[in-house]
Amino acid sequence: MYQESIYQFLSQKINDRKIPFNEEECISFLMRVSSNFDVIHQLYLSLYHNHPKRGDCFEALTEILIEGFQKRSQALRQLDIQKKGVTPWFTRSDLVGMSLYVDRFCMNLSDLRQKLEYLLDLGVNFVHLMPLMQSPQEASDGGYAVSDFRKVESRFGTIEQLEALIGEMHSKGMYLMLDIVLNHTSDQHEWARRASAGEQQFVEYFYMYDDREIPNDFEKTMPDIFPDSSPGSFTFDAQSGKWVMSVFNSYQWDLNFTNPEVFVRMMEHILFYANLGVDVLRIDAPAFIWKKIGTTCQNLPEAHTILQLIKHCVQSVAPGLALLGEAIVAPAEILKYFGTGSFVGRECDLAYNATQMALQWDALATGDVRVMMAAQKELLKKPFGTTWITYTRCHDDIGLGYDDTMIQEAGFQPARHREFLKEYYSGKFPGSPARGALFGVNPKTNDARISGTLASLCGLEFALEKNRPEEVDLSINKIILMQAQSLFIGGIPVLFYGDECGYLNAYSYQKDPAKNYDNRWMHRPEINWEKNQIRKKKGSIEHRIFTQTQKLIRIRKANSIFSDTSNLAWLPCHNIHVAGFKRYDASESIICLFNFSANKTGLTWFVLKDAGWPEQTKIRDVWSGLETEVGKDDQHLVLNPYQFIIFVKI
Repeated sequence: MYQESIYQFLSQKINDRKIPFNEEECISFLMRVSSNFDVIHQLYLSLYHNHPKRGDCFEALTEILIEGFQKRSQALRQLDIQKKGVTPWFTRSDLVGMSLYVDRFCMNLSDLRQKLEYLLDLGVNFVHLMPLMQSPQEASDGGYAVSDFRKVESRFGTIEQLEALIGEMHSKGMYLMLDIVLNHTSDQHEWARRASAGEQQFVEYFYMYDDREIPNDFEKTMPDIFPDSSPGSFTFDAQSGKWVMSVFNSYQWDLNFTNPEVFVRMMEHILFYANLGVDVLRIDAPAFIWKKIGTTCQNLPEAHTILQLIKHCVQSVAPGLALLGEAIVAPAEILKYFGTGSFVGRECDLAYNATQMALQWDALATGDVRVMMAAQKELLKKPFGTTWITYTRCHDDIGLGYDDTMIQEAGFQPARHREFLKEYYSGKFPGSPARGALFGVNPKTNDARISGTLASLCGLEFALEKNRPEEVDLSINKIILMQAQSLFIGGIPVLFYGDECGYLNAYSYQKDPAKNYDNRWMHRPEINWEKNQIRKKKGSIEHRIFTQTQKLIRIRKANSIFSDTSNLAWLPCHNIHVAGFKRYDASESIICLFNFSANKTGLTWFVLKDAGWPEQTKIRDVWSGLETEVGKDDQHLVLNPYQFIIFVKI
């Protein structure tokens, strides 16, 4: 709520700093920050009311908000205005993304500028660049062990080249998503080095203890994240003689957000990225950013308070910047990252629909959509004005973390069902064409996740090995089916680089000591641009996958009904092999049907009548071009193996 006293207080601070603001922009900023300031203060005090540095750190936070807007360029302030609308810009149907590693997709940031036309040709206008900032080459966790938050890793280029890339992307109507790792730094970060050297200010930036007493108390309830490669949650630092919390890997030291100075310093980095021109800031591993003995140290209420505090600070300074919470957790927990209670829709703007991603793989393996359908009542609770990142593959593994109750509701036994999925996608189940590998195997619980490219998990690698053309066709059908559901279900669909040309698993990582302990590198390919050029050769696998993906994107962009306005309704298809949903607005609707079975299957036309399309309504499948009409209840619509249909009225 706007308060005149806060407005006057902040105005005086700006005058004291003699900041040469444009008067109109200054008033706009002051109105935003004044409206958010009381909430910012309340959230801050709820975390830090007992901390001796609370006053000084809040004063510093106020200053960096003012400084953040001062440093925001005129172009970015104008872009903030352009992004304003009745519905948030990131919910639009004309957005389609790709996630990529710069050095594996091309060479560096300069080369990436030359590849923007390739992305635009495919239809991609939203790009997630995997971590770019400086990290130790031998202990980087794929760039998530950051040693300098403001310095681009030299093999990618420079911060100036990144800023130039962003400027060119904006000029072409493209958007950029970049990561910030809030939970931890590399043990080579300046803060960690100074803590290791014994500087008390920086010791307090981390969780560091003289003996094992407190670490043991933490570890009683903290699960191992990487039980096979990095068991335990603490590492002994020989230089300081202390035990340091390192939840992910021994070289990633967890930041101590119970210290308000840590929050303020990280908020500075967030606004630095905002002022580079980043459109979406992907907050890595937000579930872990608050720790408390006696808990799992995941998804704690204080972690949500920090995210809400970040959101209100960002909204004040850079309202065009959206926040993505990378929380790969159970469905009910994911929804909390959009905000709860009075903060619904006021925490993260976007989250990964990791549940739906995993459920697609569940349906593909079983040919049965009942588990997928059992999860939807939870996922549909997503607040209006927020959206998902939807995807079939990403840089990470495929987890099977959806609830046991969803599996049971579908009639399966949870432990056996998950065991089947692991065997199917690792190629161990008899008759499985999938070629993947298990990742993060926990010998205590038998939990594991799945690595592998989209194409290899869909059977293309197997089909080519066996030289079976009919299996190649089937695997391509699976690939496009999976991409189609991700593109049309709602949110920003994000392809993973290489999938648009059917890249198979790459096994060269096994010879690289910096990567051979992590089989996720099998689905993080180095792009061979000669192979990608084959996409222009009609009939080639690359051409078939690229052009069909391109066509899916065109269909999405041509229909604003695919914008996310909480306009998704799942259909009762009365067929365990077929998932269907309706996307709608006030005047029209589109019906999408997906057969996850390896066999032909039929649907009664009542499915469409139940969705409000009466008998004899003329319809067209915009994918195949087939025109027909809604038939009688005793007639059937037949879907071929792994076929999907996108029906519109004509």
